[in-house]
Order: sequence, then C-alpha cells, then structure tokens
Amino acid sequence: MAVYNVHEAKSSLSKLLERVEEGEEVVIARHGTPVATLIPVRKEKRVLGSMRGLVKQTKGWDAPLEDREAQEVAV
Repeated sequence: MAVYNVHEAKSSLSKLLERVEEGEEVVIARHGTPVATLIPVRKEKRVLGSMRGLVKQTKGWDAPLEDREAQEVAV
C-alpha cells in the first residue's frame, strides 16, 4: 500500500487513480498521518434474488402495529 502526502496526491491524482484501477490501495496522509484511502470500486454484478430461500416471513408480519407497539419501536 503506497502512502502519499496531500501535495503529492494533488499533483499526481491521475497516476494514483491508474494505480487504484489496477487494484492497489493508496493512502493519502497529512503531516505523516493517514487521512484517506483510495480503493478500487467493486465491479461485482449484483444478482437479484440472491437471498431467495434465506429469509423467512412469519404469518402476520405485515399486520399494523398497535399504538403502544409503534411507540416502543420509535424509542
């Protein structure tokens, strides 16, 4: 993991972004103290229905709450 100070990061942002696109993580530091990390965006494709069969709903799960129950949830 490469560490760059703020001035270096500002002057070579394009180069740093290329490194991040290749999978490297880059830390940006101010006065030697890390303040931010550049990481690649996940390119995973989301699959609809991937939780199918893992979530169970009980009968009456969508019934309206009584006032007392709603207040308990809100607190």
